[in-house]
Amino acid sequence: QVQLVESGGGLVQPGGSLRLSCAASVSIFRIDFMNWYRQAPGKQRELVASITSNGRTNYADSVKGRFTISRDNAKNMVYLQMNSLRPEDTAVYYCHALTYRDNWGQGTQVTVSS
Repeated sequence: QVQLVESGGGLVQPGGSLRLSCAASVSIFRIDFMNWYRQAPGKQRELVASITSNGRTNYADSVKGRFTISRDNAKNMVYLQMNSLRPEDTAVYYCHALTYRDNWGQGTQVTVSS
């Protein structure tokens, strides 16, 4: 089992930036997929960005060009740099690790509002 702890959420104005961090309790070197999901009130959880063990990335269309996912295998960390934030980005953001099972963090709230 992988324990994941997110941090870096908060309140930001439209157009602003935040950097989310996800700390894993085990080595992520061999974890093929590390992901960021989000869930807005009344909506289903959706995949925002993913990164493979060899650094290949994939993004939801809604965040392409604004968000960047990265991983530091030596530190067991995954990051989500979010720029040009919009009110519709408001959600709880979850870190996810796909091993033989789904591993989730507790989530961090991101609120984009003026």
